Amino acid sequence: MPPHTTQILLATGNRDKRDAFRQLLHGLPLNPVAPEEAGVEAVPDESGDTHEAIARDKAAGWSRAASQLAIASDGGLVIPVLGELWESRHTHRFAGPAADDSERLERLLELMAPYRAADRQASWVEAVAIAHNGRVLASWEVRGGTGFIADTREFQGPVPEFWAFTIWQFPQFAKTYNQLTPDERASINDHWARLGQLVRRYIRSVFVPPPS
Repeated sequence: MPPHTTQILLATGNRDKRDAFRQLLHGLPLNPVAPEEAGVEAVPDESGDTHEAIARDKAAGWSRAASQLAIASDGGLVIPVLGELWESRHTHRFAGPAADDSERLERLLELMAPYRAADRQASWVEAVAIAHNGRVLASWEVRGGTGFIADTREFQGPVPEFWAFTIWQFPQFAKTYNQLTPDERASINDHWARLGQLVRRYIRSVFVPPPS
């Protein structure tokens, strides 16, 4: 592992996801940088057949473009009741390439309109990969807690980039995922919390401090 001054590229254009990456990397001897700070662009392959495969391709592509360490992820909603009408890998793209986040949100609510109660259950799967100069070093995929898709859109204002989290509810807290506190997220087997543990364990296991 490179010394503690080494940068790690936050391989995404999604600002909300960059914040999630920074939380994963908090306390580690790495310097997170956004693509624009590193002066790099990449259009990685997202055709993999699992979230982990896509995350690995993203990490490899971005790290190759930046010639450095990179962290990338891919995730989506798992909605069993929709069957073949829904694929978690296409959560961001299911409404078409021209749709914005507000349109994606409304389209999902339309798809779920016929369903009630337990049929509206949904979970989230997320994969994270770390690569260096185009070579994947490690990757993980986890499924988090189970919530429910809301009946309606209950908030006003701009839709955040993690749009699905604004209609993914947890009745035990009477909140959507994006409203949960860190402690509440930990209690639902949160995907980001679990990935943070895995990432930090990996980095600490392979990082060798430079001589003093």
